Amino acid sequence: MSVTVRLLAPDDEAAWLPLWQAYLNFYRAVLSGETTRNTWQSIMRSAEIKGFGAFDADNRLVGFAHIVIHPNTWNTGKCCYLEDLFVSAGCRRQGAARSLIEAVYRFAEAEGLNRVYWVTDKNNLAAQSLYNQMARQTDMVQYRKDFP
Repeated sequence: MSVTVRLLAPDDEAAWLPLWQAYLNFYRAVLSGETTRNTWQSIMRSAEIKGFGAFDADNRLVGFAHIVIHPNTWNTGKCCYLEDLFVSAGCRRQGAARSLIEAVYRFAEAEGLNRVYWVTDKNNLAAQSLYNQMARQTDMVQYRKDFP
């Protein structure tokens, strides 16, 4: 599948929303409408949060990647957390996810960011087969405490 990847634009919201919901469903996550609206607004307006869309030959949104740019203590520059990556079920294993990651890499390099990193569910083996080709897996284990 040939896709074009670009930053998401305000007109993409209607196409993004069902993909976002499918992504949340994939991870069995439930977010409020307020959080979803805030996420979209942050993608559109924040200097630290960006969204990339993968569009097929008919200009349909088939996947997205959201990144968070932030400072870190291990380098003098900022780094890039690839927080969300999703491709619609019918378009998987056709290169869209790879194209999204490559676009994030190009963006990060052009912006002078010092690294791109992400996490995935330990059982998401299909995604890991791609990730193992595109990045180095670390030995880090994530711990987290959520607050309401």
